[in-house]
Amino acid sequence: MRIVRYQTEAGTQYGWVNNDKVGEVQGDLFSGFKRKEAKTPLSTLKLVPPCVPSKIVCVGRNYVEHAKELGNEVPKVPLIFMKPPSSIIANGEAILLPPQSSQVEHEAELVAVIGKRGRHILAEDVKNYILGYTIGNDITARDLQNIDGQWTRAKGFDTFCSFGPWIDTEFDPADAVVTCRVNGQMRQMASTRDMVFNVNTLVVYISSIMTLEPGDLIFTGTPAGVSMLKNGDEVVVEIEGLGALKNPVKAEGK
Repeated sequence: MRIVRYQTEAGTQYGWVNNDKVGEVQGDLFSGFKRKEAKTPLSTLKLVPPCVPSKIVCVGRNYVEHAKELGNEVPKVPLIFMKPPSSIIANGEAILLPPQSSQVEHEAELVAVIGKRGRHILAEDVKNYILGYTIGNDITARDLQNIDGQWTRAKGFDTFCSFGPWIDTEFDPADAVVTCRVNGQMRQMASTRDMVFNVNTLVVYISSIMTLEPGDLIFTGTPAGVSMLKNGDEVVVEIEGLGALKNPVKAEGK
């Protein structure tokens, strides 16, 4: 099932997608809900980010070739950092290039969406804690990342966390091709099987540190090929079997 969230006159509404038609989801997406018949064309709806996370946990250097291209060693344990919820944008919304940075780059990623509260999750139980998967772009001010050491500023600007357009509850993360194109030109391509630490390992590790809440996001790392974005670009992240996430790029006013 593919889950979307969209704007209505009354606010926002969860829905489910069937053959490009959307039906309402009534109840709590994370504890119990009913689906109404899918009648509304998906193309007529204004989609917003498909969930509202309390936190966004990201994994750095989780593909060997990406670590190498930036001159870094592969971590012996998952290297995690966080992005603020204020950085979230939806499919189709603009990535803004802040005046503080001269080197903003894309990072195409598979994103796991947590489905229920968990701490110290066991490897054999991980699938019971994941609602589904979505597509993410971990936008990064690379020059600031290199200067700061700590990554909060480089990863935390408004519009630096794009994800969507939906959550797929049946997606298999074991071996799917992740790509990123800028203005139609291929920049990144790898399979999720190339991750240093797979989704199960990441959930186990992260939940040993912090409680994961329903709707929380885990960005699982990006393949090699990151490159600079400029005003007027369009960046498209695509994951085999999940769809595509598209965002235009604009310069932010000083």
